[in-house]
Amino acid sequence: MGLTRADADRRARPRAIACAAARALGAALVLGALAGCTVGQGEGWVTSDRLYVAECWNGAYDLRPDFFAASPFRDTMQIRVQRGSDLAEVSDGVSVLVNEVSTIRASLLGTPITVGLPPGLVAGDPTQEPPLVSLALYLQLSCHNQNAVVYALGGQIVFEELFDGDPNEKSAAEKLTVATFEVDVADPHDAAPGTIDVPDDKRSHLSGYFRFFFERGRPGQPFP
Repeated sequence: MGLTRADADRRARPRAIACAAARALGAALVLGALAGCTVGQGEGWVTSDRLYVAECWNGAYDLRPDFFAASPFRDTMQIRVQRGSDLAEVSDGVSVLVNEVSTIRASLLGTPITVGLPPGLVAGDPTQEPPLVSLALYLQLSCHNQNAVVYALGGQIVFEELFDGDPNEKSAAEKLTVATFEVDVADPHDAAPGTIDVPDDKRSHLSGYFRFFFERGRPGQPFP
């Protein structure tokens, strides 16, 4: 991946740290400390040295997220890493769709997982099995005049921790999600027919890190 946990921690932005002092007290005090945290708090970053989004963006990009949320459904989960707490339709952010949460928690924590396109966006058989993880970057605030969403065509994500998906979970340790990712994003419509081969000048490399505890609140928005 080329991105270590230490690198991620150093690059995480101090203003986005959620209850850091409480976590430093140790797991025994985390539950009580989290009661004072507001929904959406966490820490993380999402950057690109050159992000390309047609008719909107072509250059360095820094999301500077300050809102972090997870919306579980059965054995899937949508994670939202966003600037501001508005609806996704009017915000900039990253949406991560996790399939088979139980499988990842049981055997793939700390292991690079390939990020792929959802079946509906892949050329070919629409009934194929979805990837374990899909990721999209949406710029609905920065590019409000058009539907600006680019999807991860490939790359990897590593979950060091992953919320177990139980909205009624009482254990703080089971509510923690920590991940880093390195992916290539683009608009699949720019691919050659029948492929996901998008020209290099229309592809972008996106890096990110996020760490947050699940807190019950309004549900996350649908995957873009």
